[in-house]
Amino acid sequence: MGEGDAGAGADEWERAGRALREAGLPSGGLVGRRALSGGTYNAVEELTLADGSRYVLKVPPPRTVPALAYERQLLVSEAEFYRRAVTVGVPAPSPVGGHRDGHLLMTHCPGEPWADLPEGERGPLRRELGQLVARLHRVTGPGFGYPSGALGPLAPDWRTAFTGMYEALLDDARGYGAWLPHPVDEVARIARGAFAALEEVTVPRLVHFDLWRGNILVERTETGPRIGGLIDGERMFWGDPLADFVSLALLGDIRRDTDFLTGYQEGGGAVEFGGAPGRRLALYRSYLYLIMLIETVPRASGDERAAWVREVVAPQLTAALDEIGQGANAPADKDS
Repeated sequence: MGEGDAGAGADEWERAGRALREAGLPSGGLVGRRALSGGTYNAVEELTLADGSRYVLKVPPPRTVPALAYERQLLVSEAEFYRRAVTVGVPAPSPVGGHRDGHLLMTHCPGEPWADLPEGERGPLRRELGQLVARLHRVTGPGFGYPSGALGPLAPDWRTAFTGMYEALLDDARGYGAWLPHPVDEVARIARGAFAALEEVTVPRLVHFDLWRGNILVERTETGPRIGGLIDGERMFWGDPLADFVSLALLGDIRRDTDFLTGYQEGGGAVEFGGAPGRRLALYRSYLYLIMLIETVPRASGDERAAWVREVVAPQLTAALDEIGQGANAPADKDS
């Protein structure tokens, strides 16, 4: 380790101690720091205190680091997600001391990110997950959109909010010169064919929007595995709960996940995929897959990652756009 590395390490210890002090915790009891993998934007580390308690500290990159428009103030959205999740009994971290400019300190959740599981364990866990997500979707918000304010104030209706989110993302694609399997203006034209279906959504509900396996913690207990926590709520927004079904079946089809859907219905969630809901789901799929393609530029993801995204994600985007286009002649889909 060179002098520069040692200095950087000391700065990180001081940053962690400061976060603990601001939360009213004993910074002098900090005995361990461990970087956590899986994050692609914020820096994440686990802090261990002398009494054995553990916390997670998130720190955003400097404002000069390139980012997508919606990614500014992500920790505001994440703190909001955790505060709301606990109100419906969903296991998740709890913010400690509230969100502060520059960092978010939260409690540690038990478990490890969901890995490959034998079918005998996978089915019950997916069913439990469905029940938890249904609980999340009971939570309503004060308006539609990102609570961080990154794209402006919350909107009074979902169509206004989501079209603004979509257009901001396409502006990012233009600004960064991101590679897409279709020209940006063509993507915008096709997406508009589904915008009228957004008007069916009249109540803003809590949407995590990043519930892929890496953000679902599985805890091993004496009675078997259980979900220990839903984490990384930084991309949450107030909107259509159907949007959560995209990351829950990342690069797949949630309609085939009977265990999850059974649990979702048991938890009180309503499931419908035909007609306008199906068009909205295709629209949300296109939104997520656009993010995955466009973010490779500001992330400077490297040739290997960029090649994987083009090979695996781009066909998913094309399929979603094709599905929107196929329904574009339906009366309910005509953009007015």
